[in-house]
Amino acid sequence: MSKPTAPSGKPYYVVRNSPVHGRGVFAARNVPADTFLIEYEGERISEKEAARRSGADPENPYHTFFFSLESGKLIDGGDNGNDARWINHSCEPNCEAREEKGHVYIYTVRDIKRGEEFNYDYGLVLEERQTKALKKAYECRCGAESCRHTMLAPKKRSASKKKDKKKDSKKSEKKAAKKNKKD
Repeated sequence: MSKPTAPSGKPYYVVRNSPVHGRGVFAARNVPADTFLIEYEGERISEKEAARRSGADPENPYHTFFFSLESGKLIDGGDNGNDARWINHSCEPNCEAREEKGHVYIYTVRDIKRGEEFNYDYGLVLEERQTKALKKAYECRCGAESCRHTMLAPKKRSASKKKDKKKDSKKSEKKAAKKNKKD
């Protein structure tokens, strides 16, 4: 797929060193919200193959260019990938990834100023428990005000925990109502 360009014919982005991490993708011009930037490309692989490839770099065993698809397959941007693999994570993203028919497209979610780094929330999902060590291994360096300090997606509360919290909330409301009646 060719590099998307503005109506002027000039590309929307340039790849260069990033203050966030390694390489980054930056706006070469002002880019309006909801603009298609790039497709995330690379070899399509199975989860089993991804597990085999994970940790290949002993200096940085948690770093990969994997992008999970709804089908269960993954795109390995480190193998036949393109510039999309250099888009860094942010807890306050200015882009989003949209999966359409097995392809992943990166779009802006707001107007981007020339020179601004493009980013999206990786929202990495791991089945294992999110320990401090694991969160540190997937440390976020975005510096956003709402930074959660990890690229891991927040764990979803189970339905039973939500029910318990709801029950506790209702109990508190009843106690407050009784107290107000007495006063």
